[in-house]
Amino acid sequence: MRFGPVPVAEAAGLISAHTVRRDGITLRKGAVIPPDLAADLARSGLSEIVTAALEPGDVCEDAAAARLAGHLAGPNLRVEAPFTGRCNLFAETAGVLTLDPARIEAANAIDEAVTVATLPRFKPVVAGEMLATVKIIPYAVPGTVLDRACVAAGRDALAVAPYRRRRVGVVSTRLPSLKEATIDKTLRVLAERLAPAGAAIVAETRVPHAAASVADALAGAIDGAGADLVVLFGASAIADRRDVIPAGIEAAGGEVAHLGMPVDPGNLLLVGDRGGVPVIGAPGCARSPKENGFDWILHRLLADLTVTRADIVALGVGGLLMEIVSRPQPRAGGETVGDADA
Repeated sequence: MRFGPVPVAEAAGLISAHTVRRDGITLRKGAVIPPDLAADLARSGLSEIVTAALEPGDVCEDAAAARLAGHLAGPNLRVEAPFTGRCNLFAETAGVLTLDPARIEAANAIDEAVTVATLPRFKPVVAGEMLATVKIIPYAVPGTVLDRACVAAGRDALAVAPYRRRRVGVVSTRLPSLKEATIDKTLRVLAERLAPAGAAIVAETRVPHAAASVADALAGAIDGAGADLVVLFGASAIADRRDVIPAGIEAAGGEVAHLGMPVDPGNLLLVGDRGGVPVIGAPGCARSPKENGFDWILHRLLADLTVTRADIVALGVGGLLMEIVSRPQPRAGGETVGDADA
């Protein structure tokens, strides 16, 4: 692409690099200059104008943006019409954004003319939400550069995993120190978390804080109520794999995949499984409506995305979230009373 000043008499058919206003005449940035407007500008006394001109093999900004966006868009994404070198991608359904960071980075590394910006990986999204934007910086890009960017991005680098698990069972354990009102509030907060995913609580049980009781209630939620995801709220935070919640999962015939996560609040979260149904041992911070590590795992499982130990341990960078000051043992501050409830 050629870029620079040219005599106004030679500007017809070229792209105006900047907006020009003169003697009542307006030439918009990025517009192809019509012959009559070029003549009007010349008569106004303007001698030259900064323009861009495509060369053989160049692809104009809108076509380039649309082509790369089409390569990136996977299932449940909509690509809108490009404008001013930009092409936006939107969610067609509620779910969790999946993407390959390496491929996005590779596309961005090809040339400074090509940029791709996205929402964070695994972010919960709603239908109609913008997830990514492709922006071509100059008015055109060499076709060879665009080809390389498309190859780097590959196909379907972004997608939305729709929510599939909608029947949630909840088991809450009791101790004398835990008020029933606290459990009631916890259930309301969880229901609000589930609503955007189209999920709801289909079974709710309150049992003594004992492994055998947890095992019976867990089995009942899955086998009796047909829950396809179960959340266990312990009256006391999980302190060890041999504690009540993990022991109850194993006693019910399930298994514990991972205990603990490098996200705070959210450190004391447990992920397990019973007969193909995911089970979450909720950290105490899950009782709060504020975002915490529980949200990150809950939405992935609602979207039927596998959460492995490797997935969890990779959350450390960016895992320090805003403090929930109401929890019994904040990460910093004065003297506190009660269990660590991260």
